[in-house]
Amino acid sequence: MTTTQDNTAQSANTSAPKRTPLYQSHVDSDGKLVDFSGWELPIHYGSQIEEHEAVRTDAGMFDVSHMVVADVTGSDTKAWLQKLLANDVDKLKTVGKALYSGMLNEQGGVIDDLIVYLMNEDATEYRIVSNAATRDKDMAQFDKVAEGFDISITERPELAMIAVQGPNAVEKLAQTKPSWADTLAGLKPFVGADLTDIEGKDWFVARTGYTGEDGVEVIMHGDDAPAFFEQLKAHGIKPAGLGARDTLRMEAGMNLYGHDMDDNVSPYECNMGWTLALKDERDFVGRKALVSKRQQSKDDNTAMKQVGLLLTTRGVLREGMTVTINQGTDNEQTGIITSGTFSPSLKNSIAIARVPASVSDDDSVQVDLRGKGKFVDVRVLKLPFVRNGKQQFDS
Repeated sequence: MTTTQDNTAQSANTSAPKRTPLYQSHVDSDGKLVDFSGWELPIHYGSQIEEHEAVRTDAGMFDVSHMVVADVTGSDTKAWLQKLLANDVDKLKTVGKALYSGMLNEQGGVIDDLIVYLMNEDATEYRIVSNAATRDKDMAQFDKVAEGFDISITERPELAMIAVQGPNAVEKLAQTKPSWADTLAGLKPFVGADLTDIEGKDWFVARTGYTGEDGVEVIMHGDDAPAFFEQLKAHGIKPAGLGARDTLRMEAGMNLYGHDMDDNVSPYECNMGWTLALKDERDFVGRKALVSKRQQSKDDNTAMKQVGLLLTTRGVLREGMTVTINQGTDNEQTGIITSGTFSPSLKNSIAIARVPASVSDDDSVQVDLRGKGKFVDVRVLKLPFVRNGKQQFDS
């Protein structure tokens, strides 16, 4: 049995962009607003580069209230999640612990990537945070797999979320909220803590993020978000927009759904193979197809993998550009750029690409930047490019 709170205002398919509880805060902070997956969010507050650098060197914050929060309860919740997700929630042994996982379709493609938190000791209550752009199909998959399970799924559209990221993020957050200092000091990566006893109902903090830097994501009721935003600003935490969020996540080698992975891409093809819990016989959705396709792609030499590309000459690598390996030889192969941008940290263009699994750092790899047959050399790198403010490859 399942009951789902259907909040149509949360759907990503409506024509007019929706607004988070921080909309007026963005306007008051001179944010340039754009439509992102049906939400009106800031692309920047004047300088994407400055916002990027603030997160890499100090502290910045992002409004991620468009993310979908769903609380799941019931005696079968753990069993349902073990069926639903490619990673295994049995790894969550303590309250607040988080798990990153892909949610696959029957063909082994990625419906979405999400984070799930264990919320009580009995393993009957979990929280899922997933992507706004995939809200409708995520909820449909939740309900489809829930048939026969004793669970209740409740969306929480009244909640807001602010990501506070950067090497000084936790320290500055503790200065902003001194009563959180002990909680933050004991918070390990990918662990969350309920702040109800400190701040009141609905407050939750987790040491997670999407930037490759230290930091946390804070969930609260939407009514509390604007005042919290102003407190963070007052303590030197710089508002940052979608532009900086994208360059930061790309430098960190993190996927963006609908670009680096989707329903037709397997976890093995987008550097998510590490999230697959295959050691036991747990029958999660997509497992059989995933294992079968994996073996077939090895047998017929069509296996693909994800790599980073670095352009050290002028130009910008863009999504959709073809990557050519060993051009003009009998061993010529091709791949595709799934995300590309200029890296503020590296001062060169970078890309995330899907290429044949046989490609190595020693291969000659080119990209036609302008589609006119003029190829430029690019360097193949293992992701990430940047982590914790440091370049991750030899110059």
